[in-house]
Amino acid sequence: MREIIHIQTGQCGNQIGTKFWETLCNEHSISLDGVWEGEQSKKNTQLDRIDVYFSHATNNRYVPRAVIVDLEPGTIDSIRSDKFKGFFRPDNFIHGQNGAGNVWAKGHYTEGAELVDSVLDVVRREAENADSLQGFQFTHSLGGGTGSGMGTLLLSKIREEYPDRMMSTFSVVPSPKVSDTVVEPYNATLSVHQLVENSDMAFCIDNEALYDICFNTLKNKNPTYDDLNALVSMVMSGVTTSLRFPGQLNADLRKMAVNLVPFPRLHFFMVGFAPLGNPKSAAFRNVTVAELTQQLFDSKNMMAASDPRHGRYLAVAAIFRGNVSTKDVEEQMLNVQSKNANYFVEWIPNNVKTAVCDIPPQGLDMSATFIGNNTSIQELFRRVNDQFTAMFRRKAFLHWYTDEGMDEMEFTEAESNMNDLINEYQQYQEATADDEMSYEVEGGEYPEGGEYPEGGDYAEDAGEGQYQE
Repeated sequence: MREIIHIQTGQCGNQIGTKFWETLCNEHSISLDGVWEGEQSKKNTQLDRIDVYFSHATNNRYVPRAVIVDLEPGTIDSIRSDKFKGFFRPDNFIHGQNGAGNVWAKGHYTEGAELVDSVLDVVRREAENADSLQGFQFTHSLGGGTGSGMGTLLLSKIREEYPDRMMSTFSVVPSPKVSDTVVEPYNATLSVHQLVENSDMAFCIDNEALYDICFNTLKNKNPTYDDLNALVSMVMSGVTTSLRFPGQLNADLRKMAVNLVPFPRLHFFMVGFAPLGNPKSAAFRNVTVAELTQQLFDSKNMMAASDPRHGRYLAVAAIFRGNVSTKDVEEQMLNVQSKNANYFVEWIPNNVKTAVCDIPPQGLDMSATFIGNNTSIQELFRRVNDQFTAMFRRKAFLHWYTDEGMDEMEFTEAESNMNDLINEYQQYQEATADDEMSYEVEGGEYPEGGEYPEGGDYAEDAGEGQYQE
């Protein structure tokens, strides 16, 4: 089976990660002791592709293929003593003692670097036990020290060791109004610098957008972190549906990436989930494919605080679950595209992909998950970049990083990489189908001098430069 190894780092990553495993257990009827407790009639669908996330141990026990990492023991102790105490493999908990103190450099260079070898040993063991590993999935936040610093360190180390495997990350990005730490802009910029190079897909989520969904859509006036994590785990379970269940249209991580990533650097996605609504009025609604589609593309439904109406979609994937007709799904998607043609780039003709799976999530008849590669995600990077520049110009808080052995040059590099990313998104947002674009590559530009061959003026290569291993 095409296995995935799940790695959660830092407090935020561990909270999202454990909620994700809880959702997975509900959907596959696995108890928190690792035993399957489902109905016989559903056995085939629930256990057919269980190997993607679980390995099979003795006495018919299913063990999550998860590696749980933190630089301080607090979060990990609470997972161990909580309802999950008999669920995860005890050797897969790895923690330091000192914490990263919200400093990216500690997570990436000092504290994290001491711990990284023991994490890689566990990852290696899990990878060797897999028949045909398809990739790795990370949950972490970009604002703190461990999730951002050590998370990106692990990402680059694993990338070195498994260069041909897919890397997908569920990254909690800093939100516009709520900031947990003062040095968040530094941590986030340094992390994005790494994510651009080393991940294949980054699903961006932010707390403020989740708060807004809880307030405005779910009418929950005082949401807890548990409520927010439940939203994230719904999306994660939706994104991974076609990997876990035998569906009509099956996808693996690579197929999803091929459909969503037009240029290697532009792999930051916005995600959404439907149906979301006031639980009190659920009994008065009948959920249809049309309603799901309408809600998916609604800007209020996006889990990252950037408005898709300010940009254009490069590519979209929608994963429908439940008793839905493929014909309905295709019609609705076509309908959305034709009505909102301005919001989709015209130089990628069929840029909406759908997948359908018969098995609905727990407690719903049908649902849909949205993944969009939209150029408006640059708003998010712009915001972080502005805050970064304001502090970096004064060299505020910089000594926390330079004391750990970092060089100021690294900050400048990360900043210019983020600026390049913003400019690339902007360039493709404004591009039209009949533009003659020249694409910058190392050592020159496409197309190179002289005439085009007869039969039209096209650029030799519409890639983002040579692909580097």
